[in-house]
Amino acid sequence: MEYQFEDKAGFMAKLKELFESGYSYEQMQIYMPNGDHDVEHLIEKYHKPSPLKYFTLAGGLTGCITGYLFTTYTAYHWPLITGGKPLFSFAPYTIIAFELTILFGALFSFAGIMILGKLPKVSKMLTPIDHGNYFVIKIDEEEK
Repeated sequence: MEYQFEDKAGFMAKLKELFESGYSYEQMQIYMPNGDHDVEHLIEKYHKPSPLKYFTLAGGLTGCITGYLFTTYTAYHWPLITGGKPLFSFAPYTIIAFELTILFGALFSFAGIMILGKLPKVSKMLTPIDHGNYFVIKIDEEEK
């Protein structure tokens, strides 16, 4: 089933009606001549949030733990005791842990985007049909 609109108002009304009648975002393909925040907000209202935040959290925690373990391991196996300095001083270790938290969080987020988006899949990125200046909603009836 395909709906085609020339104006945004009719397109938004039909999209809202489809969401309220039980169709999910995964069943639809939406084509627009340009991006629109109103459509994004409508989809967010009826679509469950992305689990990407859990990838970022796992990466951040892994980075923080790795930072503290790495610096503690290094200080334990190659002690450099000079001037009465303690063997384990966690205040400077926090800098390394913070940096690894940011690095691992970013890397895990990137991996999460690739996994959740099922990327790279070039055939899904290229749209063979050009709809011009129309707002189009295509629905897979088999999945309902």
